[in-house]
Amino acid sequence: MATHWLYEEAQTALDRLLPRIAPLFSKHEKQYQQFVARAKHYFPLAFANLYQVYSGRYDFFYHLEQILLTTAHKFLERPKDLHALDQQREAHPTWFTDRQMIGGVCYVDLFAGDLDGIRKKIPYFKELGLTYLHLMPLYAVPETNNDGGYAVSDFRTVNPRFGTLADLTRLGRELRDNGISLVMDFVFNHTSDEHEWAKRALAGEKRYQQYYYFFPDRTLPDIYEKNLREIFPEQAPGNFTYIESLGQWVWTTFNTFQWDLNYTNPDVFNAMLGEMLFLANIGTEILRLDAVAFIWKQMGTNCENLPPVHNIIRAFNALVRIAAPAMLFKSEAIVHPDDVASYISPEECQISYNPTFMALIWEALATREIKLLRHSMSKRFDIPAGTAWINYVRVHDDIGWSFADEDALEVGINGFDHRLFLNQFYTGKFTGSFATGLPFNYNPINQDMRICGTCASLAGLEQGLSLGNPLYTEDALRRIILIHSLIISAGGIPLIYLGDEIAMLNDYSYVNDVHKQNDSRWVHRPAFDWGRAENRHDELHPAGRVFSALQGLINIRKQNRLFDNPQTQFIDVHNRHVLAYIRNQAIFILANFSEHGQRISKRVMSAYWKQSDKQHDLVSDTTLDNDDFIALEPYQFVWLVNL
Repeated sequence: MATHWLYEEAQTALDRLLPRIAPLFSKHEKQYQQFVARAKHYFPLAFANLYQVYSGRYDFFYHLEQILLTTAHKFLERPKDLHALDQQREAHPTWFTDRQMIGGVCYVDLFAGDLDGIRKKIPYFKELGLTYLHLMPLYAVPETNNDGGYAVSDFRTVNPRFGTLADLTRLGRELRDNGISLVMDFVFNHTSDEHEWAKRALAGEKRYQQYYYFFPDRTLPDIYEKNLREIFPEQAPGNFTYIESLGQWVWTTFNTFQWDLNYTNPDVFNAMLGEMLFLANIGTEILRLDAVAFIWKQMGTNCENLPPVHNIIRAFNALVRIAAPAMLFKSEAIVHPDDVASYISPEECQISYNPTFMALIWEALATREIKLLRHSMSKRFDIPAGTAWINYVRVHDDIGWSFADEDALEVGINGFDHRLFLNQFYTGKFTGSFATGLPFNYNPINQDMRICGTCASLAGLEQGLSLGNPLYTEDALRRIILIHSLIISAGGIPLIYLGDEIAMLNDYSYVNDVHKQNDSRWVHRPAFDWGRAENRHDELHPAGRVFSALQGLINIRKQNRLFDNPQTQFIDVHNRHVLAYIRNQAIFILANFSEHGQRISKRVMSAYWKQSDKQHDLVSDTTLDNDDFIALEPYQFVWLVNL
């Protein structure tokens, strides 16, 4: 919160700025009163954070006025139905924590061809139980070098292959009408080198060169580079790219064609605010903030997770609360767990990916031991009220082992050595591994590497089917369902990468595409197999086995009020193979990570949970026998409630 003097400064500034804003509302008195009421509430927070970043500039108050004008313009441009949604969400600000929230994510073209195809698949989304649909970047991008859509050339233009902006707006409206929230990406660390701003910078316009980080020689880049890590050491080593036509170097954290934006320039903040609110006004309800950790640069640091990053996001958040409060932020920060948590708050990002939970689910599958998963989650799963985790087993990106070394050490694990083991295991090089995965961006200097593969292939289904081994196949199917049960039951919003619900396998055809063959992440981005999906109701088929199981678990979650409260307690039930946690002191969840049966003592459970004489398993819809132990089959999980 702003200090008292900053709050007074903010109120003074607002009082001075509002008369300059008022003429915009000359024919909209009721809307002006609503705008002013929100501004009085949220502008002090925006002011305090912008002050931290830009107050050293002589023209700070000029830029403040421009930022408030952008906010007002976008408020006025907002459609009536979205204004109505704003009021609904303001009345129920924690709507996204509801047990009904179930997420899916897909590429438009790979899933259904185009936006009209996505619209026609709304019945499929509803059949699975989705209420949240994240469409991977669908903006205008370069034809070839586009990083799977993350090199954006224009946020206000849909890639013509997918349709038009009118198609996207229509889709957003129809999704809302069917109880599904539209989720979009906001790539706000960089733009494509074909963005209008980049083109004008290339043409020599100084104003737009100041939108990026340009250097006349390698002097400063070499100093910065001493502390920077390489994100894509194989595809794009280093963090700077030479622009021959200008004779200058530009900052490119990710790829040579993705130019980092310069947020020390308040014009960049205001321009990106305009793009953000444009997306809100076409119906985006949740905005995924891509690569949040990297948006601020400071000499002598690794330029990740720096304090001004938080100021910038909080300022964006406060201004969105004024213009389009129905839209929330979701942070994407695959960094140390402490840094992941630092972005989560009602004032910053209300929703966050939970990469540590994801990585340690796979770690526990490989080791068959849950000690690191349980220990880390018992410390790190709790987040502030009014926020929610996105829990997932994988997304479009690679899997990195982003657990905290200190957590590992506390349970007797050497983090560096353990990552080497996990990389060997999930690329199938460890004797006895069930996984069929590919390495991504091996760094020979620090031996860092990430893993690629679909859920089914990493969980062993590809191996089981290729060997024709029914036992391996059965274990793989149980693993797939087990790990999805965790994200559905643990608390937060479960997110399914669409295709995993029908157990799709790796697609190795990407090596035949010259634009994809050097990026192994495409192995787990297959075109959705609608022929395979036809088997989703046949439980003798892997697709049907997984789909019916996930659909059933989603229905249990939605229908049971005991899943409403987000409280989750991870506990030790004295079995190294069985993860245990309690939801809201009402549901006791046990998950066996071993291919062997396990037993859990009810006496141990009673230390954490007041048991009645009988317990009922919501998953199997059976009442347990009244004995001293709960027996779990290989990879079985139970959701127990008292009768």
